[in-house]
Amino acid sequence: MSKFWTLITQLHSLAGPVVTLLYPLYASVVAMESKSKLDDEQWLAYWIIYSFLTLMEMVLQPLLEWIPIWYDVKLLFVAWLVLPQFKGAAFLYERFVRQHIRTHITERAQHNKSSAGKAKVKFVDFITSKTVS
Repeated sequence: MSKFWTLITQLHSLAGPVVTLLYPLYASVVAMESKSKLDDEQWLAYWIIYSFLTLMEMVLQPLLEWIPIWYDVKLLFVAWLVLPQFKGAAFLYERFVRQHIRTHITERAQHNKSSAGKAKVKFVDFITSKTVS
């Protein structure tokens, strides 16, 4: 029984990196090489949400240490984000993230128009201008 338990523990330890990093990495490369933009959106959304989840995990680490099932919950959540049957990452991005990003971009554009836009434009022109050799 102890060998079986060791095997289960090892598989559980490998499941995290495979589900959170290895499969999404492979699927992202495949998506970039395909002509469809739908899969690109799924994987870009996944990396945005996964990055946010990782940052929140780093900030909340002392609190999460007290939740014994956190790793299992995270693994299930990430599996939902990743699996093509659910397309959870695209769903979350479309449902929650996109509206916040659009609001932020619109507010930023309005702020730039009303404030000292010339200095910012000159700086952007300086950064993006092509030098003539």
